Amino acid sequence: MRALILNCTLKKSPAPSNTEMLAGLVADALGEHGVTTESVRVVDRRVEPGVETDMGDDWTAIHDTLLSSEILVIASPTWLGRPSSVAQRVLERMDAMLSETDDQDRPVAYNRVAGVVVTGNEDGAHHVISEIAGALVDVGYTIPGQSWTYWNMGPGPGPDYGDTDHGHEWSAKTAKTMAANLHAVATALTRQPIPA
Repeated sequence: MRALILNCTLKKSPAPSNTEMLAGLVADALGEHGVTTESVRVVDRRVEPGVETDMGDDWTAIHDTLLSSEILVIASPTWLGRPSSVAQRVLERMDAMLSETDDQDRPVAYNRVAGVVVTGNEDGAHHVISEIAGALVDVGYTIPGQSWTYWNMGPGPGPDYGDTDHGHEWSAKTAKTMAANLHAVATALTRQPIPA
Protein backbone atom coordinates (compact mmCIF):
# COMPACT_ATOMS: atom_id res chain seq x y z
CA MET A 1 0.00 0.00 0.00
CA ARG A 2 1.24 3.48 -0.85
CA ALA A 3 0.68 6.91 0.68
CA LEU A 4 1.46 10.39 -0.61
CA ILE A 5 2.00 13.36 1.68
CA LEU A 6 1.64 16.75 0.02
CA ASN A 7 3.45 19.20 2.30
CA CYS A 8 1.91 22.60 1.63
CA THR A 9 4.36 24.68 3.64
CA LEU A 10 5.30 28.07 2.24
CA LYS A 11 8.99 27.39 2.95
CA LYS A 12 11.18 26.15 0.13
CA SER A 13 13.83 23.51 0.79
CA PRO A 14 16.14 23.33 2.59
CA ALA A 15 14.38 25.58 5.14
CA PRO A 16 13.04 23.56 8.09
CA SER A 17 9.29 22.92 7.87
CA ASN A 18 7.26 22.47 11.05
CA THR A 19 4.50 20.94 8.95
CA GLU A 20 6.97 18.42 7.53
CA MET A 21 8.11 17.48 11.04
CA LEU A 22 4.58 16.61 12.17
CA ALA A 23 3.69 14.93 8.87
CA GLY A 24 6.81 12.82 9.32
CA LEU A 25 5.26 11.28 12.43
CA VAL A 26 2.28 10.20 10.33
CA ALA A 27 4.62 8.72 7.71
CA ASP A 28 6.48 6.79 10.42
CA ALA A 29 3.20 5.48 11.84
CA LEU A 30 1.98 4.46 8.38
CA GLY A 31 5.26 2.60 7.95
CA GLU A 32 4.41 0.53 11.01
CA HIS A 33 1.40 -0.73 9.00
CA GLY A 34 3.58 -1.60 6.01
CA VAL A 35 2.65 1.50 4.02
CA THR A 36 5.31 3.04 1.77
CA THR A 37 5.11 6.82 1.97
CA GLU A 38 6.38 9.48 -0.41
CA SER A 39 6.44 13.14 0.60
CA VAL A 40 6.38 16.09 -1.80
CA ARG A 41 7.07 19.65 -0.70
CA VAL A 42 4.79 21.30 -3.23
CA VAL A 43 6.43 24.73 -3.06
CA ASP A 44 9.63 23.16 -4.43
CA ARG A 45 7.77 22.14 -7.60
CA ARG A 46 6.34 24.26 -10.38
CA VAL A 47 2.59 24.05 -9.83
CA GLU A 48 0.70 26.72 -11.75
CA PRO A 49 -2.70 28.08 -10.73
CA GLY A 50 -5.59 26.43 -12.53
CA VAL A 51 -8.11 23.62 -12.49
CA GLU A 52 -6.63 21.27 -15.09
CA THR A 53 -4.44 18.23 -14.62
CA ASP A 54 -2.03 18.83 -17.49
CA MET A 55 -0.80 22.40 -17.73
CA GLY A 56 2.76 21.57 -18.71
CA ASP A 57 4.07 21.88 -15.16
CA ASP A 58 5.06 19.54 -12.32
CA TRP A 59 1.48 18.87 -11.25
CA THR A 60 1.05 16.11 -13.84
CA ALA A 61 3.70 13.98 -12.11
CA ILE A 62 2.16 14.70 -8.69
CA HIS A 63 -1.24 13.70 -10.10
CA ASP A 64 0.22 10.41 -11.33
CA THR A 65 1.53 9.73 -7.82
CA LEU A 66 -1.92 10.55 -6.40
CA LEU A 67 -3.43 7.90 -8.64
CA SER A 68 -0.88 5.29 -7.62
CA SER A 69 -1.50 5.91 -3.89
CA GLU A 70 -4.34 4.53 -1.80
CA ILE A 71 -3.73 7.13 0.93
CA LEU A 72 -3.34 10.91 0.60
CA VAL A 73 -2.30 13.26 3.39
CA ILE A 74 -2.46 16.99 2.84
CA ALA A 75 -0.30 18.82 5.36
CA SER A 76 -0.73 22.56 5.75
CA PRO A 77 0.33 25.31 8.10
CA THR A 78 -2.31 27.68 9.40
CA TRP A 79 -2.01 31.25 8.15
CA LEU A 80 -4.56 33.83 9.34
CA GLY A 81 -6.73 30.92 10.49
CA ARG A 82 -6.85 29.36 7.03
CA PRO A 83 -5.03 26.72 4.95
CA SER A 84 -1.90 27.92 3.18
CA SER A 85 -2.14 29.31 -0.34
CA VAL A 86 -0.15 26.26 -1.49
CA ALA A 87 -2.81 23.93 -0.04
CA GLN A 88 -5.50 25.94 -1.81
CA ARG A 89 -3.61 25.63 -5.11
CA VAL A 90 -3.31 21.86 -4.64
CA LEU A 91 -7.06 21.56 -4.06
CA GLU A 92 -7.80 23.72 -7.10
CA ARG A 93 -5.64 21.50 -9.31
CA MET A 94 -7.34 18.42 -7.82
CA ASP A 95 -10.66 19.90 -8.98
CA ALA A 96 -9.89 18.40 -12.41
CA MET A 97 -10.21 14.95 -10.86
CA LEU A 98 -13.98 15.50 -10.63
CA SER A 99 -14.25 14.78 -14.34
CA GLU A 100 -11.66 11.97 -14.45
CA THR A 101 -12.98 8.42 -14.19
CA ASP A 102 -11.53 4.94 -13.75
CA ASP A 103 -12.20 1.92 -15.95
CA GLN A 104 -15.57 1.42 -14.21
CA ASP A 105 -16.64 5.04 -14.79
CA ARG A 106 -16.16 6.03 -11.13
CA PRO A 107 -14.40 9.25 -10.13
CA VAL A 108 -10.67 8.44 -9.91
CA ALA A 109 -10.50 9.43 -6.23
CA TYR A 110 -13.04 6.78 -5.25
CA ASN A 111 -11.68 3.95 -3.09
CA ARG A 112 -8.88 6.17 -1.83
CA VAL A 113 -8.67 7.69 1.63
CA ALA A 114 -7.30 11.00 2.81
CA GLY A 115 -6.36 12.82 5.99
CA VAL A 116 -5.04 16.19 7.10
CA VAL A 117 -2.06 17.45 9.13
CA VAL A 118 -2.03 21.04 10.40
CA THR A 119 0.56 23.11 12.27
CA GLY A 120 0.51 26.71 13.39
CA ASN A 121 1.45 28.91 16.30
CA GLU A 122 -2.10 30.30 16.25
CA ASP A 123 -5.51 28.71 16.62
CA GLY A 124 -7.70 27.64 13.70
CA ALA A 125 -6.54 24.05 13.14
CA HIS A 126 -10.06 22.60 13.17
CA HIS A 127 -11.14 25.15 10.57
CA VAL A 128 -8.21 24.24 8.33
CA ILE A 129 -8.95 20.52 8.75
CA SER A 130 -12.61 21.00 7.84
CA GLU A 131 -11.83 23.11 4.76
CA ILE A 132 -9.32 20.62 3.37
CA ALA A 133 -11.32 17.51 4.30
CA GLY A 134 -14.49 18.99 2.80
CA ALA A 135 -12.72 19.65 -0.50
CA LEU A 136 -11.29 16.13 -0.57
CA VAL A 137 -14.75 14.64 -0.02
CA ASP A 138 -16.01 16.69 -2.98
CA VAL A 139 -13.24 15.22 -5.17
CA GLY A 140 -14.27 11.70 -4.11
CA TYR A 141 -11.90 10.72 -1.31
CA THR A 142 -13.15 8.83 1.73
CA ILE A 143 -12.26 10.57 5.00
CA PRO A 144 -12.09 8.11 7.90
CA GLY A 145 -12.98 9.18 11.42
CA GLN A 146 -10.14 10.97 13.21
CA SER A 147 -7.89 10.99 10.18
CA TRP A 148 -6.12 14.16 11.24
CA THR A 149 -3.55 15.46 13.64
CA TYR A 150 -2.53 18.99 14.44
CA TRP A 151 -0.35 21.12 16.62
CA ASN A 152 -0.91 24.71 17.63
CA MET A 153 -0.25 27.09 20.49
CA GLY A 154 -3.80 28.30 20.86
CA PRO A 155 -4.89 31.93 20.55
CA GLY A 156 -2.26 34.50 19.66
CA PRO A 157 1.28 34.18 18.38
CA GLY A 158 3.85 31.88 19.90
CA PRO A 159 6.75 29.54 19.13
CA ASP A 160 6.69 27.09 16.24
CA TYR A 161 6.30 23.30 16.53
CA GLY A 162 10.04 22.77 16.15
CA ASP A 163 10.87 25.35 18.83
CA THR A 164 9.02 23.80 21.77
CA ASP A 165 7.92 20.46 23.23
CA HIS A 166 4.49 21.87 24.07
CA GLY A 167 1.72 19.53 22.90
CA HIS A 168 4.03 17.13 21.06
CA GLU A 169 2.88 14.05 22.99
CA TRP A 170 -0.77 14.64 22.07
CA SER A 171 0.04 15.40 18.42
CA ALA A 172 2.18 12.24 18.15
CA LYS A 173 -0.53 10.07 19.73
CA THR A 174 -3.13 11.53 17.38
CA ALA A 175 -0.79 10.97 14.41
CA LYS A 176 -0.60 7.26 15.26
CA THR A 177 -4.39 7.03 15.47
CA MET A 178 -4.70 8.91 12.19
CA ALA A 179 -2.33 6.50 10.45
CA ALA A 180 -4.11 3.44 11.87
CA ASN A 181 -7.51 4.72 10.75
CA LEU A 182 -6.29 5.66 7.27
CA HIS A 183 -4.73 2.22 6.83
CA ALA A 184 -7.79 0.38 8.17
CA VAL A 185 -10.25 2.12 5.86
CA ALA A 186 -7.91 1.93 2.84
CA THR A 187 -7.61 -1.81 3.48
CA ALA A 188 -11.39 -2.17 3.73
CA LEU A 189 -11.91 -0.28 0.45
CA THR A 190 -9.32 -2.47 -1.26
CA ARG A 191 -11.22 -5.58 -0.18
CA GLN A 192 -14.67 -4.16 -0.95
CA PRO A 193 -14.49 -1.16 -3.29
CA ILE A 194 -17.25 1.39 -3.68
CA PRO A 195 -19.25 0.08 -6.65
CA ALA A 196 -19.66 1.93 -9.91
